[in-house]
Amino acid sequence: MRKGSLEAICISDHRGTAKYVIPEAELKVDWGIVGDAHAGNWHRQVSLLEKEKIEEFRKKGIDVAYGAFGENLIVNGIDLRSIQVGSLIHVGDCLLELTQIGKECHDHCAIYKAVGDCIMPREGVFGKVLKGGMIHPGDEIIVEPLAEDHPFTAAIITLSDRAFKGIYEDKSGPAIREYLEGKGFQVLEQILLPDEKPFLQKELIRLADQRQVNVVFTTGGTGFSQRDITPEATEAVCDRMAPGIAMAILSESLKITPKAMLSRQTAGIRKQTLIINLPGSPKACREDLDILMPALPHGLGILRGTADA
Repeated sequence: MRKGSLEAICISDHRGTAKYVIPEAELKVDWGIVGDAHAGNWHRQVSLLEKEKIEEFRKKGIDVAYGAFGENLIVNGIDLRSIQVGSLIHVGDCLLELTQIGKECHDHCAIYKAVGDCIMPREGVFGKVLKGGMIHPGDEIIVEPLAEDHPFTAAIITLSDRAFKGIYEDKSGPAIREYLEGKGFQVLEQILLPDEKPFLQKELIRLADQRQVNVVFTTGGTGFSQRDITPEATEAVCDRMAPGIAMAILSESLKITPKAMLSRQTAGIRKQTLIINLPGSPKACREDLDILMPALPHGLGILRGTADA
């Protein structure tokens, strides 16, 4: 358990403008800081940044004010980037759950435009409010490590040019979601993409690095078509492959249909995230998940550090 303190609180009235320091704030459940432009019913309700990182930036000779990087809470004495997504952060009597590490910078902030750098995308973290109340500078901050019984998190990516264009309905993504939620998984995101390798690689990297999802399931794009790029995109972003998963799926699927040999499904690991390719058919997805489930939770527990190898 780690302890620190709240150095300052910042909000902004409009998105895209610098935040400014306020003497106290109200945290609202499933919303964020009351009065802040970035609050809302999403996973990045509150942004946090270490005081030490701001001080390091100031040593470059740039006098930045609190809130300049878009941070809501400036935290003293805790290495925020070392905290696992899903960990609980007590701020006084309030409670946050860490939901994302870092972010992609789409529109560079005023600080970046002025000096060519901004620390928020690589040093900031984000959370959602689980318990609301008033917070003040000087409040104690306590970080609880990820609980062993925390539900496994998942994301689902459907690869289909036609579904992406609205020509037909994606049925595999919802089928996978229903199956996983029935097994107690927490599905954080469900995404629909065209069969484009760069798009898939970008989402896989984001889900593994920033959201630290335990497992990402892709569906579609595993066949012989020229547009079937899912295995190649998966291999490109993984640090290690998990060939046993693909072998198990193939072995059992061949008992159902000889056409299983035509699937190029693969599986691999990026950091602490397992990525598994599933076929494009809802029926085949459910069959593959039945194959995976007896061993999958143990493997995911090892990856996130809550189970012994």
